Amino acid sequence: MTSVLPTAAVLVIGDEILSGRTRDSNSGHIAGFLTGIGIDLKEVRVVPDESDRIVEAVNALRARYTYVFTTGGIGPTHDDITADAIGLAFGVPVEHHPDAVAILREHYRTPEELTEARLRMARIPVGGTLVANPVSKAPGFRIGNVFVMAGVPKIMEAMLLNIEPQLEGGTRMLSETVDCPFGEGVIAERLGAIAKAHTDTVIGSYPTMGERTFSTKLVVRSRDPEALARAKAAIIDMIESVTRMKAGDGKPAAY
Repeated sequence: MTSVLPTAAVLVIGDEILSGRTRDSNSGHIAGFLTGIGIDLKEVRVVPDESDRIVEAVNALRARYTYVFTTGGIGPTHDDITADAIGLAFGVPVEHHPDAVAILREHYRTPEELTEARLRMARIPVGGTLVANPVSKAPGFRIGNVFVMAGVPKIMEAMLLNIEPQLEGGTRMLSETVDCPFGEGVIAERLGAIAKAHTDTVIGSYPTMGERTFSTKLVVRSRDPEALARAKAAIIDMIESVTRMKAGDGKPAAY
């Protein structure tokens, strides 16, 4: 494990995401995956199928974070421009990778099946290494600290598993959730004081609404299990204190 906490960004590429035709589930899956191996996902961006926007985003993100994961735009059609844009970002040409071509030839057995369009999926920036795709075979690739994956969720998820051995994780972030029967307005001041007293944790407040009342889910996160336990105990004590107060003033518990 590394002593410096690794960070990451996700770059989602595709007009279909921005238009609302397709919902992005990939960034959520990647976030959970990275949390599980101790890598902090710090940013998610969505850009259209426009080369200059992809280049700009890739160069900004790869300079800022340990890893960058892109999804989308590596298929066989004219608007699949991610490989070319990544090549521009790194200042290298994009060529047919012999191993990628061999993979596609094995998968598409006849010249009629292995069309020029499908061969586009074997184009990789020079210096890139392949990321295996056990689902539809057309590989993704890695260049520098950037991992380029398909946009189809099942394919992306399979690629991500093959990437895992190349990632250096840190200490895993732990979390605990406490259900609070009060709305945020009731507990905000007390919760702020707890957060200020427990700086070795991150405390999030997420309101939920019932039929007529508000409640709140309080999530405590830390890499230190003892710090996590202390903050959770303080939150539980706070909720119990507010409960007693509400019982004494005769107002509803979820007021």
